[in-house]
Amino acid sequence: MGFEFELKFRATAEVQARIRGAYPLDYRPFEMETTYFDTADFALSDRHITLRRRMENGEAVCTVKTPTAGLGRGEWECRCEDIEVGILELCKLGAPKELLVLTVSGVKPICGAKFTRLAGLTEYQGATLEIALDAGILTGGGREIPLCEVEVELKSGDAEAAVAFGRSLVRDFGLETENKSKFRRALALAKGEIHGI
Repeated sequence: MGFEFELKFRATAEVQARIRGAYPLDYRPFEMETTYFDTADFALSDRHITLRRRMENGEAVCTVKTPTAGLGRGEWECRCEDIEVGILELCKLGAPKELLVLTVSGVKPICGAKFTRLAGLTEYQGATLEIALDAGILTGGGREIPLCEVEVELKSGDAEAAVAFGRSLVRDFGLETENKSKFRRALALAKGEIHGI
């Protein structure tokens, strides 16, 4: 099974710049344009399943994320332009077969995100972590809200190291934890639960 463990923090452009100064890594730029998909009755999001197609510097990547017991999430991804084909490929890679059942009637775009990511790797307490600085917008229901956050993703090693590093960012830069994923915030925008521009 694919596995993802990441921490998200609200930020400002100024704070992102300070983090880059404190951690002068080899940051790689990625232009991200994400479309999130669900069924007409929100069968995926009701089960905390995230299905997306993201253009990463012009290359399409389909991803599904599923809840797991404890920390982290299940995650599978494949390079694919078409989300319907992507669903089949993701299940071949090990994503739950439930995905095929839930999406048998098709999926449609629900909401999205468009942002620039600067990502660099660092070592901390024996773990390899990715620091990602994201800035752009979340979209849904014809509205948008600004996006500016810091992500810390565990690439290898112990999740506790990622948590400890996250705590150091909170302490040193005054960050606040963001408990909702980009998808959950964009979905709330699409449903009119939060108001955008």
